[in-house]
Amino acid sequence: MTLTAPTAVSPSSARDTSAPHRDLSDREVALDIQHLVKAFRKKSGGTLLRPQFTDSRAVDDVSFHVRRGEIYGVLGPNGSGKSTLIRAMSTLLIPDAGSVSIFGLDVVQDEAQVRRLLNRVSVDAAFYKKLSPRENLLYSAQLYGLDRHVAEQRALITLRRLGLKDKAFQEPLEEMSRGMQQKVAIARAFLTSPIVVLLDEPTTGLDPKSRRDVQEFVLELRDQHDATIILTTHDMPEAERLCDRIAFISGGKFVAEGTAEELRTLAGPGKTLEDAFIELTGEDLDHEEQS
Repeated sequence: MTLTAPTAVSPSSARDTSAPHRDLSDREVALDIQHLVKAFRKKSGGTLLRPQFTDSRAVDDVSFHVRRGEIYGVLGPNGSGKSTLIRAMSTLLIPDAGSVSIFGLDVVQDEAQVRRLLNRVSVDAAFYKKLSPRENLLYSAQLYGLDRHVAEQRALITLRRLGLKDKAFQEPLEEMSRGMQQKVAIARAFLTSPIVVLLDEPTTGLDPKSRRDVQEFVLELRDQHDATIILTTHDMPEAERLCDRIAFISGGKFVAEGTAEELRTLAGPGKTLEDAFIELTGEDLDHEEQS
């Protein structure tokens, strides 16, 4: 089944930067999260010899579903549970309660099968820094059993699209800017054409042009490969531009969910998405970024 291409935003509606509405109600459910809980033990007192610990829930009874081809945003400040949620979906953390399934496969019971369906990009992508982008991508392709020639051609096309010069394709990653390294991480994530991509703060720390390049690339890949994308961010304009639906997360709980327009409506006439977030969560994303 093919997706309908996003509609261009007309000049008269330029003030509304939300992603164009796409009806995905007839698409199959790609991710299904039910009553997910993940807690971590934290020291709460006691003495050096007899410390006391309490369980702190990083993700607290979260339920939602995402349909195939949808970009679903999780918007919240640092420490709100976004990254823990991503790690649970990507099989890196075992839930304490609840379930996560990807196209009907449980992330705990069917871990190996799930990993073949998805890829993840985090704010601190891990690489072999002494190797070039080409060498890193070919190594990843080999791990997934991808043909070397196909992988090299696909990687070169992708990196060119993200603004990486051919010469840089052979340079050690440690000599590249963080923005370029993040672009290589995103290219690596899409190298194997996953049907689910988990993007954990993918544009944090990037300059404005690199951020826009990455955002446009994400939209292209969604449209070309029918990929389902989960995006965590604390960047309000990014969430509005990319996401079909957005969830507000605070203290490990989902506070609200809907399209950007629906969330703005919750805050009242003429309100922004930021107004809605502050009103519904009591938190300020801008303050969180600066602190």
